[in-house]
Amino acid sequence: MNTADQYVKAIYLLQQMEDGPASTGALADMLDVSPASANEMIGKLEDRGLAEHEKYKGVTLSDDGIVRARDAIQTYCIIERFLANVLDVEEFRAEARELESVIDETVAERLDTIIDRNAECPDCFDPETDACEYLEVEHEKPAD
Repeated sequence: MNTADQYVKAIYLLQQMEDGPASTGALADMLDVSPASANEMIGKLEDRGLAEHEKYKGVTLSDDGIVRARDAIQTYCIIERFLANVLDVEEFRAEARELESVIDETVAERLDTIIDRNAECPDCFDPETDACEYLEVEHEKPAD
């Protein structure tokens, strides 16, 4: 997944959470980039036909952008579930975010065979919790 994929994924999730266009500020916050960087990439996504930006209203994905975003979310879910459920990595979310930009489609497909992904993916991803609902993670109780 490349940087453009990370942006379309974030825009897609923000559109779901905001029930409308994703604001540039929220996008910048989600990706931990400056608003100027977010605006620059939004322009590139528009040039590629993946997004449409309306000043002061936000950015929405085109049909092609939605397809690409759903593929990116699916890849992220595969990585997240592999790290959490197979490798039992404690900081799986941070690791998944680091790996999503370097894992290609071939590797994701191979990891997918190991985790036995559900057919609902990527609809299984909850943007509010930033997690796939099929994660098998034990929640530790805080120490008293």
